[in-house]
Amino acid sequence: MVDEILLIAVLLLLLAQLAGSRRPGSEEYRLAEIERRLDLVMTHLGVTDPGRQLPEVHAHLARGEKVKAIAAYRRATGADLRTAKATVETLAGRR
Repeated sequence: MVDEILLIAVLLLLLAQLAGSRRPGSEEYRLAEIERRLDLVMTHLGVTDPGRQLPEVHAHLARGEKVKAIAAYRRATGADLRTAKATVETLAGRR
């Protein structure tokens, strides 16, 4: 019984740590914010990362499948929806 209570307590503590790691003020949250803002600046300036090849995104754009291109961009980069949409729209504008 004591072992089960201890195990539940440890699991609850781990869950609390995981849930709190994305709260404002945490290092992970700050890093995510910096990356998001950098993506916004790069998108605004029309700068793309030449090291990142996105053939699936370009293939969808070539077929006029903008929504699928956005989804592919998110899968490839882990970007949020707003950033992915802005980037794909920028890429589509260059075609």
